[in-house]
Amino acid sequence: MKKAMAILIAAVVALLGLATLVTVQAGPASAGARGEYVALGDSYAAGVGAPPYDAESGACLRSPLNYAHTWAAEHPRFTLTDVTCSGADTDDVWANQLSALSRKTKLVTLTIGGNDNSGFSRSLQACLGGTDADCAAATTAGADYATNVLEGDLEELYAEVKTLAPRARVVVLNYPQLIDQGTGSCGAITPNSYRRSLIADQITALDAAVARAARASRVKLVDVRDEFVGHAACSADPWIIGTNVQNQTEWFHPNATGHAAYGAALEAAIG
Repeated sequence: MKKAMAILIAAVVALLGLATLVTVQAGPASAGARGEYVALGDSYAAGVGAPPYDAESGACLRSPLNYAHTWAAEHPRFTLTDVTCSGADTDDVWANQLSALSRKTKLVTLTIGGNDNSGFSRSLQACLGGTDADCAAATTAGADYATNVLEGDLEELYAEVKTLAPRARVVVLNYPQLIDQGTGSCGAITPNSYRRSLIADQITALDAAVARAARASRVKLVDVRDEFVGHAACSADPWIIGTNVQNQTEWFHPNATGHAAYGAALEAAIG
């Protein structure tokens, strides 16, 4: 049990919460560029789970397979500036990412909120290593925070993005369900069905807060949840990484196929 807990703690620490931000990395400009595309957000936007990572991004773990790069590769008239970073929460976006925006920005994408108030990290630690009661308390707190605090914080953030990039189309992508609700193994640590349902409830609350904030702010929401149906971690065909001890920093992040699904959802939504 102690070994399992050691594995768990190391994974959760690396999972979402301890990465530092690095400087803006811009893509090459193209002839006749239509404008700048700025990608903001956390590990789901950065591409954690789809190595190899850009060495210059350091602990932010930006992958050339993330949805921003996937979309930009199909639209070379845009110049991509990717400031996404593993571990980012809304405060980090305010402090370290919004400076990439300007009146020249024509497109902004953003996935954020899963790390706020230690969201995913705290709940996964409780649900994978604690008791049923620990899991219930953590996921309930996470859901309440999403509804009562995060939704307002997201509205403020989306409004600021629109102020700093007044000519840009702002597109928000949400989160898929992380864990399959069946009985399949997740790897080194597998939560029971009760805990899986609690995690799912928290993510449902998180996505609902993202959707309400997007609607109130009049920004485009790309809902990726349907893309991942049947492909959560612990399923027979996972697009989200389970508790594989060889990839602890990538636990419960999309793999390369999952990030491609994000890219496809973005392309389908905005062309």
